[in-house]
Amino acid sequence: MVDIPYQPGRVAAAPRRRRGGLAAMMKRKSMVAFLMALPLIVLIGVLVVYPAFYAVHLSTLNKSMQRFVGFDNFLFLFKRDTFWLVVQQSCIFAITAVVFKALLGFIVAHFVHNVPAKGQRKWRGMLLVPWVIPPAMSTLAWLWLFDPSYSAFNYTLGMFGIGPIPWTGDAGWARFSVILVNIWYGAPFFMIMYLAALKSVPEQLYEAAAIDGANWWQKLWYVTLPMMRNIIAITTLFSLIVTFANFDIVRILTAGGPLDHTHIFATWAFRIGIEGSDIPLGASVSLFMLPILGVAAIFILRDINKRGNES
Repeated sequence: MVDIPYQPGRVAAAPRRRRGGLAAMMKRKSMVAFLMALPLIVLIGVLVVYPAFYAVHLSTLNKSMQRFVGFDNFLFLFKRDTFWLVVQQSCIFAITAVVFKALLGFIVAHFVHNVPAKGQRKWRGMLLVPWVIPPAMSTLAWLWLFDPSYSAFNYTLGMFGIGPIPWTGDAGWARFSVILVNIWYGAPFFMIMYLAALKSVPEQLYEAAAIDGANWWQKLWYVTLPMMRNIIAITTLFSLIVTFANFDIVRILTAGGPLDHTHIFATWAFRIGIEGSDIPLGASVSLFMLPILGVAAIFILRDINKRGNES
């Protein structure tokens, strides 16, 4: 048997080479991942980043887009009562719709979650129909239901002796109508997200709570809601952004009327920029959504990050 002399340099060199090969492989993988994501990055830059900066540029021009005016468009908006009415209506529309969509989605998600497994697929499919149908198409159906001449709602109410309701002719009822349609359209999104969150809650937590004598409300408050808080926060933020930027529901149902009492940022920006041929002023209106949504995103994401650090 031949003795092999001990050579520490060779023994130590093998792990270094292995680690070096692993680092090189990771670098190659990151480069491959970057290259695969590059088309999406370019698409986001072209469709999101560039239009955003171009909108900022447009908001600093005059109506003919030939002269730089700085913040004059924003100062002009601050002096208009209609602008502050649009700010108020946009906040009421978005916050009310998101709150009721979240509440309705939470209730329906619990209903579907307690349905036997064989019937859940059928219920999920039926309840997702409002969210799957294109908003413009479904809003047209709601417009016929609200029509002052042959409204199905007014016909049904008339059978009980209740007079016709001006769904889109009165400011209060018009606001109610656009919020109702937005809730009907967006609640299934909350339902499917909350249903997925409910599926991820361990049954052992409910069993432990039952052993401790917790009732259904205590299980909901101390088990279900804490386990779903991140999903609730993320879906709320996403829906808040989408609802603030909503255009088709208000445009089709009321077109901002009566007397601009249902206009939100998107529809009023369209009215001023496209129909009023003042694109820089319309761009200025649309930019006001950014600080409002930015503040909401900061508070929601900071809360999510805080809970993540605590856990």
